[in-house]
Amino acid sequence: MVTDAATAPGRPFEIAPSVLPADLSRLGEACVALAEAGVDRIQWDVMDGRFVPNLTFGADVIASVRAHVTVPFEAHLMVHEPTWLLADMVEAGTERLIVHAEACTHLHRVLSRVRELGARAGVALNPATPVAAVEHVLDLVDLVLVMTVNPGFGGQAYLPTMEPKIRALRALVVERGLDIDIEVDGGIAPGTVAGAAAAGANVLVAGSALFRDPEGLAHAVADLRARAEATRS
Repeated sequence: MVTDAATAPGRPFEIAPSVLPADLSRLGEACVALAEAGVDRIQWDVMDGRFVPNLTFGADVIASVRAHVTVPFEAHLMVHEPTWLLADMVEAGTERLIVHAEACTHLHRVLSRVRELGARAGVALNPATPVAAVEHVLDLVDLVLVMTVNPGFGGQAYLPTMEPKIRALRALVVERGLDIDIEVDGGIAPGTVAGAAAAGANVLVAGSALFRDPEGLAHAVADLRARAEATRS
């Protein structure tokens, strides 16, 4: 497949599984299995029951698993006004904190606080939120997450209409010469990963597609990576 001009030349593809579909009573084992399967990082979907309808993990849960693996942790904070939570998440061992543009009244201040705490900062965009919402904070982040479903629930269908947004964001990053990853989250599976990768995403969050692969996690991780890499050939 021929890639778009705005794709991510030279940026490696990374597989960043969400642990949301895992057996929550065995999270430590699930993270070990993911690490052994060759993932690049592990994502924790932190939901507050306000910004999104569900409640999931807190910092204590993440901290309890941190010693089991050495792969980086990132927290996707689906949390309204998340400033109160940032320090706890860093202390729990998350190297990157991703906050939602829609959840922060003062987005610049929140991202600056993440960096002050010594963590990497990322910003996420819901499907209906335009790239313009983060255009003026790109100097504060090393990752932008384009949601390819509406956040709050796992197992949703991928929204291919997000690919033009991914493409526009990658073009903006390339134009400005920024060192920024573009992550996609929601419905990423063997049948959808090529579209997201060809549009310019290089960090791929997958949940259900990994844990449900009948051939196991290692096959699922390798297959997603190979399908993404094939878009550059």
